[in-house]
Amino acid sequence: MEIRRATTVAELLAAEHLYDGPPRAAWAERFLTAPGHLMLIAYAEDGFPAGLVSGIEMLHPDKGVEMCLYELSVDEAYRRRGIGRALTKALVAVARERGCYDVWVGVDTDNEAALRTYRSAGAADGGVFAMLEWRFGE
Repeated sequence: MEIRRATTVAELLAAEHLYDGPPRAAWAERFLTAPGHLMLIAYAEDGFPAGLVSGIEMLHPDKGVEMCLYELSVDEAYRRRGIGRALTKALVAVARERGCYDVWVGVDTDNEAALRTYRSAGAADGGVFAMLEWRFGE
């Protein structure tokens, strides 16, 4: 397995099976050009995109820069091989390199697979919180 930072729209579109829905080229281009956005993709030995993790830097005047682990996905056929942990650790390493003061991720409390993955990559519980949202349609 090799983990590489995605730098082209083609790479993001080739990982379509790892997203919740179909990616759009215009959104992929915007993602790649947005400051502080990054996608790391884990490739199997045959070049198949087996997993991905995305991160977004967030800056606040009194805190500095932190990294939000926005999404982690591993193809079902490649799960339970340490790919999620490796991707998480790779994102944490990039955040350190960029001078972020922390990395955080929101996880549903009943998502045992995600909790195990993040804990195995060194994350500690930061407390329980409620997520509220404003939805604007599809």
